[in-house]
Amino acid sequence: MKNEADKKNINYEQLGLRIKEARISKNLTQESIATYVGCNVSHISNIENNHTKVSLTILLAIANALNTSIDYLLSDQYENSSLALDNEIMRALKDCDNEKKQKILKMISII
Repeated sequence: MKNEADKKNINYEQLGLRIKEARISKNLTQESIATYVGCNVSHISNIENNHTKVSLTILLAIANALNTSIDYLLSDQYENSSLALDNEIMRALKDCDNEKKQKILKMISII
């Protein structure tokens, strides 16, 4: 169980890992994210590796570059992350055609 101080603080290491996982899952490079965000590659690397804290402005730009939400990037740190995950699933499904959605639904029912 988290203590009160942990509940109030952002775990930047966890956030950096989530950003890195999202970037890799979308086959994006640190360079492409940096270009979109308007910073240098080393800054993105430092965020992903917890060498620097990310500002809210840069976090928003990274979320936009990854076509995801800040909620999703921070969802591991919420007491109840269900809503953030639900929203991310809906975002992913939004661009799928009906055939893909049917396949996804079948996979979900198997699980």
